Amino acid sequence: MRYRSQAVAYWYFAVAMLLFGLQLVFGLLSAAKYLGPDPLLYILPFDVTKVIHTNLLVVWVLTGFMGATYWMVPDESRTELHSVKLAYVQLALWVVMGVTAVVGYLFRWGTGNKLLEQPLPHKLVIVVVMLMFLWNIVMTIRKSGRFTATEGVLLLGLAGAAVLYLPSLLDFDNYTVAIFYRWWTIHLWVEGVWEMIQGGFLAYLLIRLSGADREVMEKWLYVIVGLVFLAGILGTAHHYYWVGVPAYWLPIGGLFSALEPLALVGMAMYAYSAMRRSGMSHPNTLALHWTLGSAVFTLFGAGLLGLAHTWPSVNKWTHGTLITAMHGHAAFYGAYAMIVMAMISYTLPAMSPGRREQGSTLGYWAFWLQISGMFGMTLSFATAGIAQVYLERIMGLGYLDSQLKIQVHFLMLMATSTLFTVGAALFIWDFFRRAPRLEVVAEGSEGPGATPLVARQRPA
Repeated sequence: MRYRSQAVAYWYFAVAMLLFGLQLVFGLLSAAKYLGPDPLLYILPFDVTKVIHTNLLVVWVLTGFMGATYWMVPDESRTELHSVKLAYVQLALWVVMGVTAVVGYLFRWGTGNKLLEQPLPHKLVIVVVMLMFLWNIVMTIRKSGRFTATEGVLLLGLAGAAVLYLPSLLDFDNYTVAIFYRWWTIHLWVEGVWEMIQGGFLAYLLIRLSGADREVMEKWLYVIVGLVFLAGILGTAHHYYWVGVPAYWLPIGGLFSALEPLALVGMAMYAYSAMRRSGMSHPNTLALHWTLGSAVFTLFGAGLLGLAHTWPSVNKWTHGTLITAMHGHAAFYGAYAMIVMAMISYTLPAMSPGRREQGSTLGYWAFWLQISGMFGMTLSFATAGIAQVYLERIMGLGYLDSQLKIQVHFLMLMATSTLFTVGAALFIWDFFRRAPRLEVVAEGSEGPGATPLVARQRPA
C-alpha cells in the first residue's frame, strides 16, 4: 500500500467475501428445491431463499465496489482518504442494515418489490450510507487537487447509482406504475451506471497491469460512457413490454436494447487493445485473468445472451422463464462479481504478507472452477428455459407439469453450481488464509505487491 487509509479496503473486501459465501448457500438451497422433495418447505421455502440469494448478490457486489473505490481513489488522487473513521462507520451501518434485512426476510418482512425488498427503514439507512460514501470520496479528490478521467467515470457511476436508488423509496398502489419506476433503479443500475463503475475499475486495472497508455484508456472510457447513455437509458423500455404501458415502448425497447451490447463490445475491445499494445508484463497474472475474464464474460453474458431474448417478438415467449435466469446469472457474474474479484486479486498481495504477486495455485483453481461452473450453469438454465418455453408457452402445459419434465436439467444445474461453489470457496479461503498486514510500502517501492515496510506517507 502507498497510503495508510487504503487499509479500509481490506475490511470491505472481507465483508463482501462473507456475504458472497452466504449468497451461494442460499443459491444452492434454491436450486435444490427444483428437484424435491423439500424438507425445508415450511422453514425456508423457495420464495425466502430466492429473495435472500438475490439481495445478497446486490449487497456483496456493492460492498466490493465500495472497498475497491477506497483503494483506487487514494491511489489515483495520490493522497490519503478524507476520513478513515467515516469509512468504518459507513461499513458498520452497512453491515447492520444487511444482517437485519436478511433476518427480516426470514420472517417475511419486506416490500415484495423484487431486488428492492428492503423495508423503508433499511432503505433510508442505505441512502445515508451512500451519502457518507460519496462525501468521503468527493472530499478526498477535492483535497488532492488531482482528478483523473478514470476517477470521473467511477464517480459518475457511483453518484448515478445513489440517485437512481431514490425511486425505490416511493410506494405506488398501482402495480403498473410501481413496476415502471422499479426499473428506474434495477435496470439503470445493472445496465447503466454499474457499467460505468465496471469501466472505471477496468481502466484502472488495465493501466496498472498492462502499462497501457492512460490517454488511450480514457478515450475508450468516453466511448463506453457515451454508449451507456445512448442505449442503456432508453433500453430500459425492454422491461416495459408486458406490464401495461403504451405500445410505443415496444419498438423503443427493441431497438435500444439491441444496441446495448455495443458498450460491452467496446469494453472487451479496449481490454484487448491494452493487452495487445503493452503485453502481459505485470507479474500479477491472476489479477490479469480476472480483469480480462470480466471483459470477455460480460460480452457473453450481458451482451450476447441478453440480445438473444430482448426482441419483443422473442421476449413475449421467454419473459419470466428460466431464459431470464440464464442471462441474469452470466451477466451479473461477468460484469460485477468478476471485476470485484479482479480488484481483490490486484490489491491482496499488498495487504497480506507472504503472498506471491503472481497469485497462488488456489487462486488459479478458483478462477477456472468458477468460470467452468458458471458456463455450465448458464447452459443448464438455457436448456431448461428453452424446454420450459416450448412446454408452457407453445404446448400449453401447466407450470408444475412443465417443471416435472425439465427436472433433469436441474441435475446438471446442481452439478455445475456445486463446481462453481467449490471455486468460490477456494477464492474466499485464499482471501482469508493469511492475516492482513496493513502497512505502507517504502518510498521507492512500486506496485501493490511491493514488500510492506513501515514508512512515511508518500507526498501527494
